[in-house]
Order: sequence, then structure tokens, then C-alpha cells
Amino acid sequence: MSVSLPLPAPATGRFIAAEHYFPLRVYFEDTDLSGLVYHANYLRYMERARSDMLRLADIDQRGNLEDGEGVYAVTDLHIRYRRPARLDDELMVVSRVTAVGAATCSIHQGVRRGDEILTDGDVSVAFLTPQGRPRRQPKPWIDIFSRLMRGEDFHP
Repeated sequence: MSVSLPLPAPATGRFIAAEHYFPLRVYFEDTDLSGLVYHANYLRYMERARSDMLRLADIDQRGNLEDGEGVYAVTDLHIRYRRPARLDDELMVVSRVTAVGAATCSIHQGVRRGDEILTDGDVSVAFLTPQGRPRRQPKPWIDIFSRLMRGEDFHP
């Protein structure tokens, strides 16, 4: 007899107060010849976490792109590597909004293994037209970012 169980959903993070937590695991493909996570993969982890954070905050990047309104692009990035991650490590990317402007947003992100900070960075993005020019981001998005920046509890 076959039992029909629901299939698992894709991995997703969640907000705890105004911080977004995104879990992930290190796979073999993430490592280099030394068995450590290749440095560029931390940027991928952070990008996945930011995308998930925006989606959970009801910021519809895909809809805005498809409607021709605009899209975010990274304009500045500072990253610090403190300790390496290894194959099969369980990691958590913690993200929090640190600044918001008419067309910009800055987010601090840390990649952790338990209580240990492995990598942290600051990412600034700008909202751009489809032609690549800066544009004011939608007012509801500014309001969401402002609430998160102030540390307000956010549970969509």
C-alpha cells in the first residue's frame, strides 16, 4: 500500500524579530581542493539569504522586474573572512537591514556555524530601471526596510 505524503518545500528562512535567518548545509560542490568552502560561495550564500529575506518580507522582485518597474543591483560589497566552513557543516546566514534610502538599501550579513561567525559582510543595493538608471524603490518597500532597520518585530 502506498502512502501519499506531501513533498518537502524548498528551504526557506524566517524572521526572528527584525533579523532574517537562512539555514544551509555545505555540500561537496561548495568546497575547493583543500576541503574548505571556496571564498566566492559565501557570496552565493548571502545572495540566497537576501533573496529569501525580500521574498518573506513581501518584496516582489520578480513581479517588479516582469512589470518593467526595476530591479536591485549590488553597488557595494565589503566582506571579511574569519574562519573556514567545511563539508557537511550546518550554517546560518543572518541578515539585517542597516540603512535605507530613496533608491538604496544596505544589509549586514553574517555566515555562522553555531555561535561562531565565519564570514560577515555589508552589502549595498540600488533599485534600477530596466535601462540601468537609479530609480526610487516602491514606497511600501521603503516602509518595510525602515521597519526592519528600526528593529521592529516583523512577521509577514
